[in-house]
Amino acid sequence: MPNAEKIAKVAELKEWIQGAEALLLTEYRGLSVHDATELRRALSELARFAIVKNTLMARAAADAGVAELEALLDGPTAVAFVEGDVVSTAKKVVDAAKKFPALVIKGGYLDGKVLSAAEAQSLATLESREAMLSKVAGMLKAELTRAASMLEAIQGRFLGVLEAYKEKLPGAEAEPPGPADGSEPAAEQDVQPQGEPEGEPEGESEGKEE
Repeated sequence: MPNAEKIAKVAELKEWIQGAEALLLTEYRGLSVHDATELRRALSELARFAIVKNTLMARAAADAGVAELEALLDGPTAVAFVEGDVVSTAKKVVDAAKKFPALVIKGGYLDGKVLSAAEAQSLATLESREAMLSKVAGMLKAELTRAASMLEAIQGRFLGVLEAYKEKLPGAEAEPPGPADGSEPAAEQDVQPQGEPEGEPEGESEGKEE
């Protein structure tokens, strides 16, 4: 490979390393081209699976600040540059290793730490991001429902205290009771003043004067 082409490849690998969520390194000794293509397609939505030259990968890793990866670059190497869910990718790689015995997981790199083969394989036993998010969403929903119930209960108690306080205010007097039978009180009758007694008829008075 010409020097300019090597430089370009190292730059490309460095970019892939820096843009990846994690790296899963495998040994593909004896893996056929057909099997490698099938695995690449299976990982296409989650990772970039590529066969690399150890010398170029070591140089790219050093340039990317991950020189510790050189310890895993022994024998034919293929790397899954994980761009999606790390756990889901690890599950697919482990399943592929079961299907293709020639594929062996050598280790990985995650969160600034180089992983051993056992640690890289253990990622496949964890819950996927979707499963964890689903659990978190369920927990949040339960907490929101609980908070809403508590708020409703507190609001009810507050209104009860407010009503009790309102009844004890000085101006809050009861209305005067009405008739026992519940009927409306009778209207007062107009009382006509008694006039003076009417005088005797004129005829009678004249008779008495005689």
